[in-house]
Amino acid sequence: MIFDIEMIRKVYEQLPSKVQQVKDVLQRPLTLTEKILLTHLSADVPVRNYKRANDYVNFAPDRVAMQDATAQMALLQFMNSGRTSVAVPSTVHCDHLIQAYKNASTDLETAKITNREVFDFLRDVSNKYGIGFWKPGAGIIHQVVLENYAFPGGMMIGTDSHTPNAGGLGMIAIGVGGADAVDVMAGMPWELKMPKLIGVKLTGKLSGWSAPKDVILKVAGILTVKGGTNAVIEYFGEGAESLSATGKGTICNMGAEVGATTSIFPFDHKSAEYLNHTGRSEVADEAMKVIQHLRPDPEVIANPELYYDQLIEINLSELEPHINGPFTPDAAYTISEFGEVVKKNGWPRRMEVGLIGSCTNSSYEDLTRAVSIVKQAAEDEVPVKAQFLINPGSEQIRYTAERDGILQVFEDAGATIIANACGPCIGQWKRDDETANDRVNSIVTSFNRNFAKRNDGNPNTHAFVTSPELVAALTISGDLCFNPLTDTLLNENGEEVKLKEPHGFELPPNGYDVKDAGFIAPSENANEVKINIDPESNRLQILEPFAPWHGNDLTDLPLLIKVKGKCTTDHISMAGPWLRFRGHLDNISENMLIGAVNIFNDQTNTVLDPETGEYMTVPGLARKFKAQGLGSVVVAEENYGEGSSREHAAMEPRHLNVKAILVKSFARIHETNLKKQGMLALTFINHSDYDKIREGDKISILGLREFTPGKNLTLELLHTDGTRESFEVAHTYNEQQVEWFKAGSALNAMKK
Repeated sequence: MIFDIEMIRKVYEQLPSKVQQVKDVLQRPLTLTEKILLTHLSADVPVRNYKRANDYVNFAPDRVAMQDATAQMALLQFMNSGRTSVAVPSTVHCDHLIQAYKNASTDLETAKITNREVFDFLRDVSNKYGIGFWKPGAGIIHQVVLENYAFPGGMMIGTDSHTPNAGGLGMIAIGVGGADAVDVMAGMPWELKMPKLIGVKLTGKLSGWSAPKDVILKVAGILTVKGGTNAVIEYFGEGAESLSATGKGTICNMGAEVGATTSIFPFDHKSAEYLNHTGRSEVADEAMKVIQHLRPDPEVIANPELYYDQLIEINLSELEPHINGPFTPDAAYTISEFGEVVKKNGWPRRMEVGLIGSCTNSSYEDLTRAVSIVKQAAEDEVPVKAQFLINPGSEQIRYTAERDGILQVFEDAGATIIANACGPCIGQWKRDDETANDRVNSIVTSFNRNFAKRNDGNPNTHAFVTSPELVAALTISGDLCFNPLTDTLLNENGEEVKLKEPHGFELPPNGYDVKDAGFIAPSENANEVKINIDPESNRLQILEPFAPWHGNDLTDLPLLIKVKGKCTTDHISMAGPWLRFRGHLDNISENMLIGAVNIFNDQTNTVLDPETGEYMTVPGLARKFKAQGLGSVVVAEENYGEGSSREHAAMEPRHLNVKAILVKSFARIHETNLKKQGMLALTFINHSDYDKIREGDKISILGLREFTPGKNLTLELLHTDGTRESFEVAHTYNEQQVEWFKAGSALNAMKK
């Protein structure tokens, strides 16, 4: 079944003329990113040479995808939009609320019971508003999108930071907050800052132990976690054409870890093969007719330095396997140097758990290459020293892998097959080792993100990110310092065995198969669908509109917290057990900033109450201020809001009456989410001004009556000793975003 084929045909029918129109205006060759973005401009937006990383531009995406944790808040907002159905094809995917614990069948049934209220709500809303619904167990949103919806040259947004996974099929796919999704589903223009372009030229061909994962692990080491902010990473070159479609998806997926707006590969024969194997031959055929428009122009390929803002070159033939971590995905090491780094830093050398799967490395190709290593170890009687967890990316992949005997080989090696869901990647992993809750230990995953507490809630779990192939090798060895390229293992007979290079299949030799993929089409009788939310529910809560701006400057706001160091969305709004409250804003607000470190005492969730002189929790103090009719201010450092797209990290402060977030720099998605919710997202012009803010300060934000694009605001500090000082702060609000602030939120402005 091909979803939305008429929409796809229309995109391809219009693409040649639209690209020509762009070229007529710009009078220059185009990158692939430019072709897709500028042919997806909103109807009232003219084609012109928009300034990268500066101009805000309105677009018209082709579709929307939402995962269950973020869909709750997105759909609660959409219900307030006044619309009766979605304006573009949209889907909901139930993948985040399934905890990994025992095994796939047990965990899935448990999730259906514990989350029934939420799953029923998402199903009913989907039914009512014309949204496709993928039930629990169907698979991870990004893998399901790649298998069913992604198409070359298209544009989509998704309420998850790893939506760029679809870039593996040549689609501009951008992670956003739920309010952005509401705009698109409501038929409104969608705003994005025109991104810079980072070109990555790939030459050579991968071989041996090197895998597509190593490409993005190396890129992460080059760019760091914020080096891709407000930029699209565009891959090209003969090396790109040698990679499988799912391998390209893996690379694009983890672009989120360098802050990139999205990542993308050109359409090629590998993309066509994948489309054919996933039942979309017509899409492949139509794309082939316009292939020149689904690739950068030849002049761009010939002289990339003239067209990209930054150029990176990687020779795949020379690329060594990488391992990144711990605690940040951009700490990149080659396998040859990693062992010494482990010893030097005193990281736990014993590798306790290996995890293969997640949205980035759960394809058929990934599983077959990893299982080839496990199979050899079994044949050579090499014992598996660590725990093994496998989560397939979708029911289609799971069913096919089971049919082909792949899962049985893993199970024979002691592996547990867990649900086709996110589980251990997002803090939804209950380890059966109860001592692991706070114990220092090491794990290795093929996931994308490894912040502290990210996987199992334990801040002392050292998580390292690598390819599925290396996960398998390290799990067998149980030793972080093991290098399968050079080292040997002892088998049950005391013989030295060297693991052979992995091998696998890009696509199933016998094709994909599945009995029930898990899709439920929306009702054709939407008027008959009722949506019921229990007023006493602790999982779901009807949203009340936020109050508009009162028209005056914000004066004498107490400081809520001055954050020290890294502050990701996990620090601002933790996942794990808190996921169950994603549809209840007041309840989930109890986790607001509880993971952030207070610079004044180096502790988390402990801040000074200026009224009593005592310390209390961050949400508790915010609630106290709110009850007294006071707003408050949060101050933080670089790349604030890095990581997930979760808009709860913006909505919780808004709900608890935080008026402004003042930082050295923002991560892209989070800054947008703050603006959407009617908050002030401000940055220090001079980073040293961060040091001027003292514990117990009262903060005034002046100049709001003249709040306009490009004009700085003034911050005035009243210290506890009675002295005052002031300095200017910057913002990136355009005219429309200023109106969001005045209205109290983008949703409020939409309804005017």
